[in-house]
Amino acid sequence: MRILHISTQDSDHGAARAAYRLHLGLRELGEDSSMLVAQRRSHDPNVRELVRSRRWSSRLPRLARRFAIQRSFARYESSRPPEAQCFNNDGRSEYGSAVVQQLPACDLVNLQAIPGLVDYRSFFRSVPRRIPVVWTLHDPSAFTGGCHYPAPCVRFNHGCGACPELGSADRNDLSRKIWRRKKESYSFVPGGRLHLVAPSRWLAGEVRQSALLGGFPVSVIANGLDTSTFSPRDKGMAREILAIKRDSNVVLFAADAVQDPRKGFKLLVEALAPWPAGKHVDLVSVGRGSDFPGLQLPHKSLGHIENDRILSWVYSAADVYVTPTLHDNLPCTVMESMACATPVVGFEVGGVPEMVRNGVSGFVVPKGDTGALRQAILRVLDNPALKAQMAENCRRIALEEYDVKLQARRYLTLYQSLVSPGQPSQEAGTA
Repeated sequence: MRILHISTQDSDHGAARAAYRLHLGLRELGEDSSMLVAQRRSHDPNVRELVRSRRWSSRLPRLARRFAIQRSFARYESSRPPEAQCFNNDGRSEYGSAVVQQLPACDLVNLQAIPGLVDYRSFFRSVPRRIPVVWTLHDPSAFTGGCHYPAPCVRFNHGCGACPELGSADRNDLSRKIWRRKKESYSFVPGGRLHLVAPSRWLAGEVRQSALLGGFPVSVIANGLDTSTFSPRDKGMAREILAIKRDSNVVLFAADAVQDPRKGFKLLVEALAPWPAGKHVDLVSVGRGSDFPGLQLPHKSLGHIENDRILSWVYSAADVYVTPTLHDNLPCTVMESMACATPVVGFEVGGVPEMVRNGVSGFVVPKGDTGALRQAILRVLDNPALKAQMAENCRRIALEEYDVKLQARRYLTLYQSLVSPGQPSQEAGTA
């Protein structure tokens, strides 16, 4: 089967890495999988970058579309709250219909993270009707007025408008216009043509309740990873390689951008600040912008790391991985940590509790409760036997539920049912 994945990138951020891992998993099964991306970062010959024509006849319309999109956002720059989250999925793209025009021969298209790459209106109107479309949702932005994580706001179920992320009181603001644009785009999709995939049960539930996508079928298929690459390494050797004290209690944090308020690094620092006297702890962080001068606790910033094998050594060096994220779907970092047999502590948000089972693979605590977060971290660090059992459980769960081969087989079952209607898709968990 010729399968095409469309994604903004093939690495760099979590959703792109998840898409690329699925692509590789399908190729391992012998399937003809390829990717079309806006920015190619790998050297994979089966990943093709969108071609941008240099002719003025093509460049001018593209520049005009880019300017129009930027102008619609610019008016809210001064009104947005200081810690406003990412708001960029408006369903438009400067590339217009280029994605559809450059589709290679394929039997099925799987949309991945596509903000800024795919123009919803032109894609759903123009993609050949013979090609089934699967859309893997990495966050709720496909059914909101532009934001990636709307909670606690529920306006996305009623047409958006007066958007708190834009600092707007106008009921007909940009979020409302984006919501209407998406609604129109989805109206072009005939019945049975589009199938959604949510990596977590939490996100599937959000989809079913949404006014924009609630009418489409949705399957739950967890993301996967290479459990031979992400596997436990010798802790002592890992710490020696990374220049981390062998006898220290190591707390690890990782994010694409450490200073992203949604990822909660400041809350982790707050949880570790009143640390019990006599208990030494070292905080290690991975991600862009992880240098915090004046931090009042030992902190080692490893910066941005893309190499999965190196990341496996980082996870293995830690005693506990902490994910204080305030909104999330099914974080890649959590399954990476688990595959490396490192227990996880985090807030009870999104799909995190589906991975971090209380007392089994780690602990989840009420969202934003830094005191409870601190106690959960201490509970792992102060109980060697419990930590060892959790480490064993983490690795077992990763092998049983998050191996990329399992993910690829589940997707393939779904693909086959869509390309050859009538075949069951039980393993994909169609809802």
